[in-house]
Amino acid sequence: MRPLANLKVLDFGQFVAGPLCGLLLAEFGADVIRIERPEGAPDRDVQPLGDGEPGGAIYRHLNRGKRSLAMDPFHGATRPLLDALLARSDVVIANVPPQTRTAMGLDFERIRAINPGIILAANSAFGETGPLAAQPGYDGVGQAMSGAMHLTGEAGQPRTAYVHYVDYLSAALGAYGIMMALRMRESTGRGQVVHTSLLGSALLTMAATLMEERALGLDREGSGNRAQSAGPADVYAARDGHVLLQVVGPGMFRRCARLLGREDWLSDERFQDDDARGRHGAELSAVVASWCAPRSVQECLAAFAAAGLPAAPVLSPRQVLEHTGITAGGFWLPGAGLPLTRIPLALSDCAAADPPLPPAPALGADTRAILDSLALDPAALAALRAAGALGIPGGE
Repeated sequence: MRPLANLKVLDFGQFVAGPLCGLLLAEFGADVIRIERPEGAPDRDVQPLGDGEPGGAIYRHLNRGKRSLAMDPFHGATRPLLDALLARSDVVIANVPPQTRTAMGLDFERIRAINPGIILAANSAFGETGPLAAQPGYDGVGQAMSGAMHLTGEAGQPRTAYVHYVDYLSAALGAYGIMMALRMRESTGRGQVVHTSLLGSALLTMAATLMEERALGLDREGSGNRAQSAGPADVYAARDGHVLLQVVGPGMFRRCARLLGREDWLSDERFQDDDARGRHGAELSAVVASWCAPRSVQECLAAFAAAGLPAAPVLSPRQVLEHTGITAGGFWLPGAGLPLTRIPLALSDCAAADPPLPPAPALGADTRAILDSLALDPAALAALRAAGALGIPGGE
């Protein structure tokens, strides 16, 4: 039995932070119902795959193993249906601003009156208080307002990360908070709100740099791929591609210097500790770049590995899919066709989804079954369908 097998979750999430939080629970057994409007949520077709299957890449990646209920939570007439679902659920996930949750009927005081033990996982862009609380936002606002964009890319050319790491961290923190709230409920019988935010998650990733800035006032600028607090640590062009090398600490630095034939570095005052090597990283990177340039990626990696230095090839998405080390590492779900990643979390005494979770559902695929389980008034449901507030495939 999987640890969350009896957990019932209503997932109103969209795009990444909310849906991933729900997926993390579904992976370990929770019954997660994704709720979206009858016309479909705006994240459903992002990154279309063109294979005739329902949903784009983001939807299919983050909503597998869930059931789909097509219902408009903003339509006042759906409140009886919403309340019936709330009454029998353990967790509600909603990554929207506070005022939007209220418009959906998901403000905590209201849902707690229906179900005192319910847990609301509320993720917003800027938190629940302060002048920005009502504003919407995506992953990029966290990157922009945490200082991360300023330090990514070159000086004067801020860049976002390609991946939505702020969303992913927010989702993980949300699932972590849900587990703590469930543990507390065992003792108190009461539910509570689990608050997370994109900006808060982004600031968490930048905490050390912000502490440094307050203490020392270094006013750092972006330095591309080159690290600023260790070295040599950069991306280097080899004869047939690029390699990442990360040298941190005195032991690695000694081994790197000997590999490159630059034992003189060991007595050079500019390179006496990680901080100094970061300040003079451009000089170190220039030497490594010259060493890598005539060699192949594999020659560079083999030499770095023999010296005990952390290094990796810089792979394109296509190369990731073809890399034998990745393929053999058990990172992909078997038999999925598309390269769906496993949740990178394993408990030694508990398999996650085994067999793997079923694919992400078509819009409203489970609406009929969920409605039947609630035993609601058929006439009222017919009126909701007529008003366009419910979606059932085939128009049943």
